[in-house]
Amino acid sequence: MAKGIAADMRDEVQRGKVADYIPPLAQVSPDRFGIAIVTADGQQHCAGDADEPFSIQSISKVFALTLAIGAVGDELWARVGREPSGSAFNSIVQLESEHGIPRNPFINAGAIVVTDVLLGHLEPREAIGQMLRFVRELSGDDTIAIDESVARAEQDTGFRNKALANYMRAFGNLNGEVDKVLGTYFHFCALAMSCRQLAMAGRYLMNGGRVDGHGVVTARRARRINALMMSCGHYDNSGDFAYRIGLPGKSGVGGGILCVAPGIASVAVWSPGLNAAGNSHLGTMALERLVHLTGWSVFEPRRG
Repeated sequence: MAKGIAADMRDEVQRGKVADYIPPLAQVSPDRFGIAIVTADGQQHCAGDADEPFSIQSISKVFALTLAIGAVGDELWARVGREPSGSAFNSIVQLESEHGIPRNPFINAGAIVVTDVLLGHLEPREAIGQMLRFVRELSGDDTIAIDESVARAEQDTGFRNKALANYMRAFGNLNGEVDKVLGTYFHFCALAMSCRQLAMAGRYLMNGGRVDGHGVVTARRARRINALMMSCGHYDNSGDFAYRIGLPGKSGVGGGILCVAPGIASVAVWSPGLNAAGNSHLGTMALERLVHLTGWSVFEPRRG
């Protein structure tokens, strides 16, 4: 199935537009496509460029959120909302009317606050190390690293993120120094992972918070993270993604999407060409093909 989907995507003419505002991302060929499916019984089905690392960008927000909930629990929600934004991922529009409280943890402003929460008890180097250890443990792969060239490029071009951070600090919703918070956030986004590694890392969300018999989060928290991925994981395109695919998912402007079929599979796709909303064009098509073939959408009736 994965090979068939990869073959179909290879033949697609319309491939979207590669993100060009972060120079290292602009250099990635739109011809790339990878897919990895890890099922609940441990089987791996991979095809295409499934083992080529790419910049996961905003997919890292899922892992940062998981760590932040573990650190402060429900206190987090006093500083970050849980509603879809209906705006672009880097929009500043809602922050003024909503007094510096971001709509959800998956838009940039929300993820910056989540990073600030993690820095409440860690130095930047420690927080970055914690994130690296976390994704390595989840995926069972110690080779995962941060692409320092991407982190530097984000630092050099992240003017809108700086504006978001300073604006929230003016409202008292950012406690740390802006440069330290953003430097940490940019390093999170610069994580480089392959589809196989990413699908492996997402298994805890597929499996009620557990991986290989060990608890990562409680089943309740895993369910709630999945709910946020469903409603907010694709920015102002989240409703369309739920309509077409019907699975919790989180996208990144590097062209990756992590998707979860609860109790069934963890899926990662990657193709760097983006649609108008900043989500992978072919990745979305591939996931739509996958749920059509499997019936994995959470809205499909389950037959026992």
